[in-house]
Amino acid sequence: MAVKEILAGMPWWVKWVAIPVIALVVFGGLITSVLTFVVGLLFKLLIFVALVGGLIYLVRRFTSSSNSRGDW
Repeated sequence: MAVKEILAGMPWWVKWVAIPVIALVVFGGLITSVLTFVVGLLFKLLIFVALVGGLIYLVRRFTSSSNSRGDW
C-alpha cells in the first residue's frame, strides 16, 4: 500500500494535526539543532562581513589621508 492510500481513509485532523505534531516531537531536537547552526552561521557571516568592511574602510581612509597629507 502506498502512503497516499493509507492516508486517504484517515480523518483530516490526523493528516494535518496529529502527524505534524508527532514529527515535531520526534525530530524537534534535530530541527532545533539545524536551525541553531544555520542562524549561528549567518550571524558569524554577518560579523565577518561587517569587520572586513570596516577594515577596508579604515585602510582606504588612512591611505588616502596619508597620500594627501590631510587632517592628521
